[in-house]
Amino acid sequence: MKLLLPRLLAPVPHLYHTSRLFLRCLGLIYLFAFLSLFTQISGLAGPEGILPLADQLRYAEMQLGQPAAWLRLPSLFWWTGSSDLALQLTTLLGAGLSLLLVFGRWERPVLIALFILYLSLYHAGQVFTNFQWDTLLLETGFLAIFLVGGPTWLLIFLFDWLLFRLRFLSGLFKWVSGDPSWAGFTALNHYFETQPLPHIGAWYAHHLPDWMLKSGVGLTFFSELIVPFFIFLPRPFRLTAAAITILMQLLIMATSNHNFINLLTILLCLFLLDDRLIQRLLPKRFSRERKGQVEEAGRLKTVSVSIAALLIVPASLFGLYANLARGPVATPLQGYYDRVRSFGIGNIYHIFPTMQRDRHEFVVQGSDDGLTWKSYRFRYKPDELNAKPAFIIPHQPRLDWMIWFVPTQQRVQLHWFGLFMQRLHQGSEPVTALLADNPFKEKPPRHLRVQVYRYRFSSPESRVETGAWWQREYLGEFPRVPPRVP
Repeated sequence: MKLLLPRLLAPVPHLYHTSRLFLRCLGLIYLFAFLSLFTQISGLAGPEGILPLADQLRYAEMQLGQPAAWLRLPSLFWWTGSSDLALQLTTLLGAGLSLLLVFGRWERPVLIALFILYLSLYHAGQVFTNFQWDTLLLETGFLAIFLVGGPTWLLIFLFDWLLFRLRFLSGLFKWVSGDPSWAGFTALNHYFETQPLPHIGAWYAHHLPDWMLKSGVGLTFFSELIVPFFIFLPRPFRLTAAAITILMQLLIMATSNHNFINLLTILLCLFLLDDRLIQRLLPKRFSRERKGQVEEAGRLKTVSVSIAALLIVPASLFGLYANLARGPVATPLQGYYDRVRSFGIGNIYHIFPTMQRDRHEFVVQGSDDGLTWKSYRFRYKPDELNAKPAFIIPHQPRLDWMIWFVPTQQRVQLHWFGLFMQRLHQGSEPVTALLADNPFKEKPPRHLRVQVYRYRFSSPESRVETGAWWQREYLGEFPRVPPRVP
């Protein structure tokens, strides 16, 4: 133990240039994330948005009291207020600081500020920002604070542990879910058609031969259940893990709109490489700098990284146990886990543990007389049958994405969707700005309804004949239709 601790806290000279490239690329991903939220945050969480942040803060303070509420929802908005201006300025400030990180200016204070700003927006967006890519960005950004000046072995382990959790747990939860599509190797026969926001690549992938789709499921299991263990093995295995993981992310991007998570996963693979490879990609001015510039970890950095490890590793292990346990878990440990997760770290990951076999799409309509109905058009989710599915990486349209969950008719989905419909009835400008077209610009409609359709990709023959990318079948009026399962 006496020999292990100094080793863990020692610098890693052969990852110095890799770390510098990592921080520049992280700045770009932060930039994508902040700019994506800038166009949406008022409609999602502003005073006239779907889920006003002020209501959430008020409720938390009433239920928990001030100190406890601040810890449960750590956010700058406790002090700045939650007006549209405060929300939008936060996203713009984050975008500006992201550019500073891209150009390598004031890295440590910038990274601290970026983490605090994105954590504040993460809590502000509530269900709209409660996604695995948001927590992945938060934990990556948190660890990156300690990366300035070069990494230590313990810090590299924490980055590796994050990538391992993301990849292995995604495969594990697919395997143990009991989902017949994963068990029967037919998941990709449905995935491309039923994923939240497919782009044009998904249409072509959906029509691949059956043997290729089944092979793709096998490759998914191999890359998520076997390859992650290579992360902790010697260099040849780490390089193999990086190559296979990056390949999988590129294949996903070629067939799916998953915002910035695939770019972030590729970025985490950098630490599986080393300066021998990375320096070939960097400009000469980077390569001329000597590895001797790696800082010895000072006392503050050593203590901070050690505390981070003591928070993240136990919390993530307990999170795995809690999700796999069939009975209740110990309350004190659950409280500890929840407190750590409230800061966006120590999470577990389970990308698509079950596979949807039907795609239910909503057509939201309004009317002044109950006879003539006009449809609201969304920006990116499937709507018009002839509209080509758009490629929108790294942007994530949060409203379009969330509507994909509503056909399950779970309580949390019905709650926010009901508030969304109320905002349409009120003619809320921040909310209607999230849409591609509002047919009631002058005044909101007297009546609203939601028509539900089952959407399927058109066949190659049908698309040639009609030009339509989609076919649809009317199911009924929401919510008087059976819930989508799963």
